[in-house]
Amino acid sequence: GVHCRGGELMRFTVRHTTRYRYSGRVSHCYNLANVVPRDTERQRCLKNRITVSPTPTTTHKRTDYFGNKCFHFEIQRPHTELVVTADSEVEISDRDRELNLDLGESYGHALATMSGANSKATVEAREFLLNSPMIETSPALADYARPSFHADRSLRSCVQDLTTRVFNDFAYDPGFTTIATPLADVLAHKRGVCQDFAHLQVGCLRSLGIPAMYVSGYIETLPKPGEKKLVGADATHAWVAYFCPEEGWVEFDPTNNTIAGTQHIVTAFGRDYLDVTPVKGVIFGGGQAPILDVSVDVSRIPGPAQA
Repeated sequence: GVHCRGGELMRFTVRHTTRYRYSGRVSHCYNLANVVPRDTERQRCLKNRITVSPTPTTTHKRTDYFGNKCFHFEIQRPHTELVVTADSEVEISDRDRELNLDLGESYGHALATMSGANSKATVEAREFLLNSPMIETSPALADYARPSFHADRSLRSCVQDLTTRVFNDFAYDPGFTTIATPLADVLAHKRGVCQDFAHLQVGCLRSLGIPAMYVSGYIETLPKPGEKKLVGADATHAWVAYFCPEEGWVEFDPTNNTIAGTQHIVTAFGRDYLDVTPVKGVIFGGGQAPILDVSVDVSRIPGPAQA
C-alpha cells in the first residue's frame, strides 16, 4: 500500500490512446500492451479500462515478472486501423518530495551493503546491475558518472548530481535518435529524448555498482499555477529508479531534473525500454511503414483525496 510520510495525495485521470494506421490490410494480430498504471510504494491505480478497436477475439490480463500489469489481445478480423485506449484513475503520494538529499545512506556504504547483504529486497535488486538488451555498462559511462559519486556523500545526493548533469549536458532533440540509437552515440553527441536520458542514467548507475531500473509512465500535462510545463507531458515519458539498501527504490527524472513526485505516474518498471514498450506485437499484412499516433492526457482531479 501507499505509505505517506505526511505527504499530500493527488488524484489523476489518464487517457493514453495509441493509433496505428496501416497502408495495407492486416489480417490478424497479437499484441501486448503496458498501458495500465501499476501499484508502487507511492501510487495506486484505482480504476482502469482498456478499449480496443476493432474488437479483440481474445483478451488476457496478467502481472509480468517485474510486477507490471500487462494486457494481451488478439484480433482475428481484417483491419487497416488499430486503436488502443487506456483510461485510468490513479492516486499518488509525494512521499519522496521532502526527503533531505544530503542525509541518508552514503554511496560507499550502499556499495558495501549491496555486495554483502542478503535481504530479499537487496538480492532482488542485484539483478538490475546486469546488462540488459538496450543498456550495456561501459568504462565510458562510468567515467561520465564518476565525478558525481563520492564514497562518503549520500547516495541520493550523488544521484541528484548526476541527474542535474545529464539535464545540463544533453540537449532534448526528438530528431536525433530512434529507439535503436546506441547509448554510445547518445553519450558522444549529447542529444536525445527522455528514453535516451533514462537509458543513459541507468547505464551510468549500473556502471558504478548501483542497481537501476527504467521507469515508463506519464507526467501531468497541466502544471500548477506559476510552474512551467514539464518536458514530455503529451506522450509517454521515461525516467529512472535506483536502489538504496536502506531506502529502497528512489525515482529521478533526468529530462526534467527532478525527483519523481506527484506529477510522475508510473506505468511499468523494467530493465530498459524493451521490457515496458507501451504497445508491441506481431501483425500479419499491413503493408509498409504504419503510421503511429500516440496521445496522452493527464488531468488532475480537484478536491481532497482521502488517504
